[in-house]
Amino acid sequence: MSYVFAPPAVVSAPVVGTTARLPVHRIYCVGSNYRAHAQEMGRTGREPPVFFMKPADALLPVEAGECGELPYPSLTHNFHHEVELVVAIGHGGRDIQAEHALEHVFGYAVGLDMTRRDLQAEMKKRSAPWCIGKGFDHAAPLGPVTPAAQAGQMGAGEIALSVNGAERQRSALGEMIWNVPEIIAHLSAAWTLAPGDLIFTGTPAGVGAVERGDVLEATCTGLESLRVRVS
Repeated sequence: MSYVFAPPAVVSAPVVGTTARLPVHRIYCVGSNYRAHAQEMGRTGREPPVFFMKPADALLPVEAGECGELPYPSLTHNFHHEVELVVAIGHGGRDIQAEHALEHVFGYAVGLDMTRRDLQAEMKKRSAPWCIGKGFDHAAPLGPVTPAAQAGQMGAGEIALSVNGAERQRSALGEMIWNVPEIIAHLSAAWTLAPGDLIFTGTPAGVGAVERGDVLEATCTGLESLRVRVS
């Protein structure tokens, strides 16, 4: 088969314990999925999960032990961090039942749902789509993916983020409004999940702005940490 120009390179993420990489298909995100952050963003209770997407090539994969370069994006003066547990799908499907959802998981990583908050807020005021606030270049930094068998149960750990060594976010994963199996069940009712799909599962309270030169470190129990420098 010939193409009118060279197709883009496959977007991929490093995998712990192997030189093989995880090819990325789609990036799904869950909004306001921790109780305190939901209140922080004006939501209450256990509303149905809100999903949005980032382009696959918005991924910024960072190797273990390295510090990735995260360019400060254009058009914004309020660039926010959101630390999240990320689920990598290994076996796709549709209408997956929650009790079988973990059978579809390849592994887990810690990631950042970076947000142009001022642009997102403006779109919300206009009742317009807020892709411009979430789906820009390098909007999804990601640490190495740990296979599920090595990561173990991901419902009982903690997730945290520090900026220049000062803690900004910390929460138990058990504070999620919708847990990983429930997220997969809801998501697969709306889209057919495929191998290589990434699901950013929501962020705890404490989101805030970063500036050029800031170093962000994201951690999650049982997973490789993620470090990026805003440039």
